[in-house]
Amino acid sequence: MINSPLFQSYTLNGLSLKNRIIMPPLTRSRATAPKNTPNALMAEYYGQRVSAGMIIAEATQVSLQGMGYEKTPGIYSQEQIEGWKLVTEEVHKKGGTIFLQIWHAGRVSNSKVNGLQPIAPSAKKAKDTSIYIFNGAPNGDATFVPVEEPRAMTQEDIVQVIEEFRVAAKNAMLAGFDGVELHAANGYLIDQFLRSNSNERTDNYGGTQENRTRLLLEITEAVAQEIGHDKTGVRVSPFISFKDMNDPEILETIMVAAQKLNSMDIAYVHLCEADWDDAPVIPNDFRIQLRSTFKNTIIATGNKTPEEANELLGKNLVDLVGFGRKYISNPDYPERVAAQAEMNEITDNHTLFGGGGAKGYTDYPFLDK
Repeated sequence: MINSPLFQSYTLNGLSLKNRIIMPPLTRSRATAPKNTPNALMAEYYGQRVSAGMIIAEATQVSLQGMGYEKTPGIYSQEQIEGWKLVTEEVHKKGGTIFLQIWHAGRVSNSKVNGLQPIAPSAKKAKDTSIYIFNGAPNGDATFVPVEEPRAMTQEDIVQVIEEFRVAAKNAMLAGFDGVELHAANGYLIDQFLRSNSNERTDNYGGTQENRTRLLLEITEAVAQEIGHDKTGVRVSPFISFKDMNDPEILETIMVAAQKLNSMDIAYVHLCEADWDDAPVIPNDFRIQLRSTFKNTIIATGNKTPEEANELLGKNLVDLVGFGRKYISNPDYPERVAAQAEMNEITDNHTLFGGGGAKGYTDYPFLDK
């Protein structure tokens, strides 16, 4: 397996990656409350996983308003910048590369999280959607509560959100990251603008596919001008419809966006694919169309085996592949793949989202131990 495409080096706009394996963003809710500050435990966690070709750190809110879940980190205060420095210094000290995913949850929130009514493109609540809070359960576990009805964003809100993403990207570079990824996937704010069922606006940010891509493109341009197009990536999820995001036009809309992102010459497009068992299979014709539309790096993350990843790499449909779920319990995932060794399994689902501190976070064993 070590001679497979997964273990070939790759150059991402001047960044030398030791392999094609990506640790993708994984929300784990270990930030220090109440200021949502990254900490030494998070630095240890990411430092354990530097054998990935590149790490994309967990979704990080660009403002308090953008927070969707408790104990998720931010990148809008000086304390948060200093906290993230612990992470980037640890990763770089060990020879790793790390981007930061920045996000705004939009309507996928509740005032119990941040004291604020959620905002969204339209005042339309996401059906059958919940977020988690921590309300003193004895085992530290999360409790799920329904999202609230959002307030439709004004033009002033849109201008402010674009600025928040720009500042967040600037702060990420101050914190030592190698670049940022804009979270335009999984039903959060930018994705809410992309989809016709969540975006019922009649102004320049709604209606046509071109209008619905406008917020994504304006945020991307603001971030790219601030930190460089070569340090800016975008994540999309056209085949994921949970959080009440079933839009029959989304594949066409994503291709409209991809064409414009290509003209911006950004670093990469990250295709977030379903990671549950029996998830829909992305057809090859979509991958072929995306490859012909977007000329720079393409990352694919989903419930893939190394063999499936090698097939996609061998066909030149993607350049890098993310393995999210496996990285939770296998800090040395590339070494285990290379050795065709047994994988650690997740031992306690209660520790996935904040419940256990170090337990289920930094205590999974390495292969050599």
